[in-house]
Amino acid sequence: MIDAILRDLQQPEYLHVLINPLPVYGLAIALLGLIAAMYSGTRGGQVTALILIFACAASAWPAAHYGEAAEDRVLAMADDDGQAWLNAHAQRADDLIYIFYALALVSAAAIFAPKKWPKTARALAVATLILAIGSLGAGFYIAYAGGKIRHREFRNTPPPKTVEAKSG
Repeated sequence: MIDAILRDLQQPEYLHVLINPLPVYGLAIALLGLIAAMYSGTRGGQVTALILIFACAASAWPAAHYGEAAEDRVLAMADDDGQAWLNAHAQRADDLIYIFYALALVSAAAIFAPKKWPKTARALAVATLILAIGSLGAGFYIAYAGGKIRHREFRNTPPPKTVEAKSG
């Protein structure tokens, strides 16, 4: 059993599936925490939510890294429609990953800048909130295509027409 788990943890497609909920579901939960903390006006609650937002936004990098590393293996397992959805998923991730990086930077600024400049706390929290909503939308858009790669039961629309996936 332990051997199987350790073997799975060496497969990029397994790691991608394991990590990829964090930038979507984790971010959604952290966003709710930030909204609650902003409503209650507690700086401690805001910092906790901002740390969670930072961690979830930063987790987009390993999710994308392992997704790219697994692309060839998953492509070989997918049917024609699944391959089209994989291409769309990869293209969306390549195009939108930068929103998550920006969110990680802004949330880090919202954590640390108010220590030196207290008046920036609210503006940075609001900026994080807005960017987190945008990142969440991007995450849903990316995940929508990703869920259709191997799950035929989710394919209720034809696959998108995409440019061939980049090689490399």
